[in-house]
Amino acid sequence: MENHAQARFHRRMVTLVVFLVIFAGVVCVRYAVLGLEGPEKTGLSENTPIERGRILDRNGKVLAFDIPKFNLAIRKNEIDPYRITEDLSIVARSLNINADVLERKIRESGQNFVYLAKRLDVDTVKPLQEKLDKGQLAGFVLEEVNGRIYPEGRLASHLLGFTGEGNKGLEGIEYKYNAELSGTQGDKARGDDIYLTIDARLQYALEQITRKAIRDNKAESLFMMAMDVNSGEVLAYVQMPDFDPNNFGSFREAEREDRMSVYSYEPGSVFKIFSMASILDAGLITPKTKFNCDGAYRRTLPSGEKIVIKDLHSYGVLDLAGILAKSSNAGAGYASDRISENEFYSRLLNFGFAEKTGIGSPGENPGSLREPAKWSARTKPTVAIGQEIRVTALQMITAASAVANGGILLKPDTVMRIEDADGKALYSHETVAVRRAISPETSRAIMTAMESAASLEGTGWRAKVPDVRMAVKTGTAQMIDLKTKAYSDTDYIASTLGVLPADNPTIAIYVAIVKPMGESYLGGQIAAPVLRDAAESAIDILGLPRGKSQNTTHGGLVTIQEPAPASIGSKMPDLTGFSKRQLLPLLLRGDLDVTLDGDGYVVAQSPPPGTAVQGGTRIILRLQ
Repeated sequence: MENHAQARFHRRMVTLVVFLVIFAGVVCVRYAVLGLEGPEKTGLSENTPIERGRILDRNGKVLAFDIPKFNLAIRKNEIDPYRITEDLSIVARSLNINADVLERKIRESGQNFVYLAKRLDVDTVKPLQEKLDKGQLAGFVLEEVNGRIYPEGRLASHLLGFTGEGNKGLEGIEYKYNAELSGTQGDKARGDDIYLTIDARLQYALEQITRKAIRDNKAESLFMMAMDVNSGEVLAYVQMPDFDPNNFGSFREAEREDRMSVYSYEPGSVFKIFSMASILDAGLITPKTKFNCDGAYRRTLPSGEKIVIKDLHSYGVLDLAGILAKSSNAGAGYASDRISENEFYSRLLNFGFAEKTGIGSPGENPGSLREPAKWSARTKPTVAIGQEIRVTALQMITAASAVANGGILLKPDTVMRIEDADGKALYSHETVAVRRAISPETSRAIMTAMESAASLEGTGWRAKVPDVRMAVKTGTAQMIDLKTKAYSDTDYIASTLGVLPADNPTIAIYVAIVKPMGESYLGGQIAAPVLRDAAESAIDILGLPRGKSQNTTHGGLVTIQEPAPASIGSKMPDLTGFSKRQLLPLLLRGDLDVTLDGDGYVVAQSPPPGTAVQGGTRIILRLQ
């Protein structure tokens, strides 16, 4: 059988050689004609590809950078017909593929120059390059191009995005700022560096928390965002499931999609802070206005139709703080009776709902809120409790920041600054006020009322961090069943929003758990504890003060868990992606001759992985 396969391969190679000889003759005739006609004006150049700029976090931690990659091609008119069979076998072994695959690509292409493989790493092409340097593998060409590496793997993957063919950005920051990163704006040798607003330490911590939460709650997905309420800077941008941009092709499009800006949903009771703030700001209620919340909102229309929106319990008489603490549908519904449809609608729009924030993905969803002319008699109290309105997670935390910072809706931002290759600043984040959403007095009143929700009397007590004043609101929203177009009995979104410290608002954190299938689906029971863990991490990492404990300055000691230092045993390991800090212990090895070339992360090494290492071995590590 093996001999038969070899014979068949040999026959195919003979056919290929005959085909190539004929093709070479055609090419030669064509070249002769071109020689008589003169050089062709193609407008193409052979400039070296511009190195793509880096993406870093706010503290300068590198999250994306370029490394050398190689495309393998062949010029049919330059091959050696007597060695093509052997050459294809050599190349196939290096690429770990069948020689038939290469033979088919060459035979089926009508072009002289044919790409056989793209974006190969240094180690793969090294043996081929050595043969090419010796004048072997006639007709084969190695073309160096730039490739992308994400040294922190999945960290902030939905924000970063990824690059594809030609190292062109396809999603996220890589796509949105492709012109700046690729250096196509002006005459540049390297693209610009993008410094993000996220803190990689906080991002890492919150990703660990959400990874556990999505498992524990058997949820479909989970969103978490942290924002500086006074600047609009996004400090953490977490979505689960996530993906590895180094290998994005292995993940489904649904896993790679930036759902925090694309996916819209009814927010549920968390939305009560915006509806109550709108009614309060209109002067139609005060923080002390009381409503009878005896188990349901009830209203009888002139037609005799009855509208009933139930509460979980009968709460008695509640004021603003009580309505938010107990998350009373009845209280929010009765409060909405005091405001006109048009004014309610316009005030909710002031929070940024039903419009894009401008910082999300190209497909950012503006959400939806129907115009009052299309409202039913039930719409106003229903919107007041977070139904009949669709929002994104990005909109929710942006609106929450307006409530926290004194009433100003800020334009959110994920980019702190942009620098050219020489470190010259091309852009720096500036806080941009979009509009005033509510008055400072309304802001303070809502924040005070939200503190009640974090007390033992409120639904958000599980989110409370000891010694820190927190403003909290929980929510549980029924999802629409796409088949029946009615509310589902099984699918919910459990959420919790928190602002801390409540007496000096600094950071807002929003958590939304989509379709939890664990022991509970209630926001106060499953989302609030996730918020508490996230708040604890934010306090420690960002150095926020605690009420009864001394604020310790940690000098940056709270960091992403560092990988283990590099070590070398009897065989050379693969050190690609290792940081310079991880490599420093190798310089102390007296038995090895280690050289570090450059700064950043390892992109090439000599000797290659698997090589035997003994005393006196010379090791060169190229960093970039």
